[in-house]
Amino acid sequence: MATTSYIDKSRRKLWLAAIKPPMYSVAIIPITMGTAVAFAETNRFHQEIFFAFLGAAILIIAWLNLSNDVFDSETGIDKNKAESVVNLTGNKTLVFWISNLLLGLGILGIISIAWLQQDWMVLGIVLLCCALGYSYQGPPFRLGYQGLGEIICFVTFGPLTIAAAYYSQAKTFSLMGLAASAIIGLSTSIILFCSHFHQVEDDLAAGKRSPIVRMGTARGSQVLAWLTASLFVFTVLFVLLRVFPVSTLLIFGSLPLANRLVRHVQQHHDNPEIVRTCKFLAVNLHFVSGILLALGFVLPRLL
Repeated sequence: MATTSYIDKSRRKLWLAAIKPPMYSVAIIPITMGTAVAFAETNRFHQEIFFAFLGAAILIIAWLNLSNDVFDSETGIDKNKAESVVNLTGNKTLVFWISNLLLGLGILGIISIAWLQQDWMVLGIVLLCCALGYSYQGPPFRLGYQGLGEIICFVTFGPLTIAAAYYSQAKTFSLMGLAASAIIGLSTSIILFCSHFHQVEDDLAAGKRSPIVRMGTARGSQVLAWLTASLFVFTVLFVLLRVFPVSTLLIFGSLPLANRLVRHVQQHHDNPEIVRTCKFLAVNLHFVSGILLALGFVLPRLL
């Protein structure tokens, strides 16, 4: 009985890791940021559009996670990944079609926004995001295998998604939104960057030339420190240039999380079993820094 209970708990943990609940902040933060900046500049907030966009974004991220599991199973890169949904179910075809269903539902959510507004700009931007997301792991592109994943991540979850969220609220685009998107794009790319540290051997075996494979874990830990520091440097710069309100310096409340992430990777970059948790530290930094930055835009309107 004890053995069975242990196996059940272990399997539940694997499913939780496979579903990746923390990763859905990648959907939540850009939509929240684009909406917050739009509110800061227009004093308008369309909550039905915000929640429709948020739900659609979560569905699209679910598609991205599941479809990436399917595509990775085809290259063998996930053969040692117990928390892969394909490995857990043993049914690649089922996972593939569930992922497509989620994508379809997410796109329907965006279509509902476009129909409500009689403006198809947001749909066009989101479709471009989906195309870039597919190119990351999907055949014949598999651009992530060429080390281009972080660039795709930056563009998709930074400028494009925040522009779409802003446009859905304000029907225009914004310099302030573009500046904010650079910070969110960077913090999102940091998550992907951190996910490579513990899987260098598997990446090499599958022919994936991730940034960490190319530069090594020691140099990668140094690059991570610079990338993380840039979140705060850019915020200060945009405040000094009067692009951001002074209240966006609230982002410095996430500095302890940034310090913890950088120290963890610098100390354990060459130990896959320990360093693998750095991607969760990066998710925490992304979420908290994003929320604090968004608050920095909203508070001047509320006070």
